[in-house]
Amino acid sequence: MPVVSAQAVVPVDPATAFAVSQTTGAVRRRWDPFISEQHFLDDAQRPAKDVRTFTRQRLGLSMVSRYVSYAPPTNVGMVMEEGPWFFTKLGGGWRFAAVPEGTLAVWKYNFSCRPAWLAPIAEWIGVRVLGFEVRRRITGFARGCVDPEVLAAVRP
Repeated sequence: MPVVSAQAVVPVDPATAFAVSQTTGAVRRRWDPFISEQHFLDDAQRPAKDVRTFTRQRLGLSMVSRYVSYAPPTNVGMVMEEGPWFFTKLGGGWRFAAVPEGTLAVWKYNFSCRPAWLAPIAEWIGVRVLGFEVRRRITGFARGCVDPEVLAAVRP
């Protein structure tokens, strides 16, 4: 199964970095270039293990994902339950660790594609496209971690 990852060091503590990563709505759209819409499903009000979310990315593809782990301020994991037809599986994990400069954020995704006969080519393309998106996203996250409006939304 292919894996793509990206990392960034941000100048905030892990709890703040984690909180920024879990923002929703207009605050999320300030830093996350991937999404055009995202919200919780099933009457959930906040992220937690087994909570499902709907996400539409900026080009219109959408998916329903479920948190499989939620452990602030160190890590969060998700799996796709419904999504674009070409993914058989998609999962991701975001980790946050204290470093002298603030927090090291490491985001990893794994996926597999279908149909099986096309998977080798689709996955080769997927590593490049998804890799680009993950790097773009973590760059946006790093900007969010220094954006006064985003920080004001996550700090008490």
